[in-house]
Amino acid sequence: MRATRRRRSAGIAVAVALALGLSACAPASVSSVAVPPQADGEIGGDTQAQLTAAVERAMAMTGSAGAIAGVWVPWSGEWVQGFGTNPDGTEVTADDSFKAGPVTRAMTCDVLYGMAADGTVELDDPVTEWIVGFPATPVVTLEQLCDSTSGLGSYQPRLQGRWEANPARPWAPHELLAYGLAASGPTGGTSYVDSDAGYVLLGMALERASSSTAAELFQRYVFEPLGMAGSSLPSRTADIGLHGTQSVLTPEGTPDCATAADLTALSPSAGFTASGVVTTAADLGRYVRALATGLRPFDDDQRFGSPIPVGEGSPTWYTVDGGTYQAGTLIGQYGSIPGYQTVAFADRETGLTVVAVLNNSRASAEAVRVLGWQLAAIASKAPAASGETAPPAGLPWTPEQMDGDLASVAICPLP
Repeated sequence: MRATRRRRSAGIAVAVALALGLSACAPASVSSVAVPPQADGEIGGDTQAQLTAAVERAMAMTGSAGAIAGVWVPWSGEWVQGFGTNPDGTEVTADDSFKAGPVTRAMTCDVLYGMAADGTVELDDPVTEWIVGFPATPVVTLEQLCDSTSGLGSYQPRLQGRWEANPARPWAPHELLAYGLAASGPTGGTSYVDSDAGYVLLGMALERASSSTAAELFQRYVFEPLGMAGSSLPSRTADIGLHGTQSVLTPEGTPDCATAADLTALSPSAGFTASGVVTTAADLGRYVRALATGLRPFDDDQRFGSPIPVGEGSPTWYTVDGGTYQAGTLIGQYGSIPGYQTVAFADRETGLTVVAVLNNSRASAEAVRVLGWQLAAIASKAPAASGETAPPAGLPWTPEQMDGDLASVAICPLP
């Protein structure tokens, strides 16, 4: 029932594209999209001070020497700032590029939904229709790979040590997939299982179905329509402004918060369509706002219409669907790869948008998720600029609650 409903919505997206005079075979011919109204100027001083303090506290607790954060509040203004320095002593700037990490997964699902709108694939296509040699039973669909309900495991825990020892080594997608399959096999189920291997497999299938590379598909369906000129899906290497690091471990196995290894050279091919995108704060903010507010022809509400719990015991307002997490009215993604923790969320009702990246991956990725939600809670209470009206604040948590959550996953003491 779910897949049938979504196929119908894909057809509606094509009809909308035709009505707008777009090519039905290429939704990405939308050269630009309408951006929600945004108050000019910077967010007010008191709110800005709270945002700055939240980022600096998260940096201290995760051992991050550098960070970038951006907040866009439609009724109040915007704030984008770089923090700290890179290992080579250069100052981090707001315009520096960085690795988007698992936010890439939402973009891979964008490609799936765009290709479904084109009629190139169906959401309920078995992956075996496009990938030879993958187990035929249980049936795993493209939609399940996007929703991360296929049961496939994750390759990152198995490869972490090899990445640290030889970060520049390039990886082929089928190598990554093999390690994910070794972690656990497909179940074709309905429960959420965090799976980087599933998004790699989805990227491989979309390449086969389109006869295009994943980099070309991301350009066509994500970067070009949204004007993300600073974003790409590199193959082997990338020039990155914000260096990624990881605190080394002491002989006792605890993090040494004063010493970090530089992992910037980790090949983007180690992430492929699960975590390989390189971007900027401005681009990522534009992206997640479009994702949450449905700005593109193939951004259909049904993509997020059947959310499932993130895990047993998680709050009812914290769910996952369509390659994204949903937290109250926020939609977005977050996660960690060697060197970086990245978060991007936007409010589907107001357009409020938050982006942050920390350049130390030793702590749990929950640290950057908490930071993103704290920034959103602070920004949601920003006073309205002249001539604007602030909507009621509606997030189910407070900045103070996020302070406590961050302390619970901290690996470094506050100075």
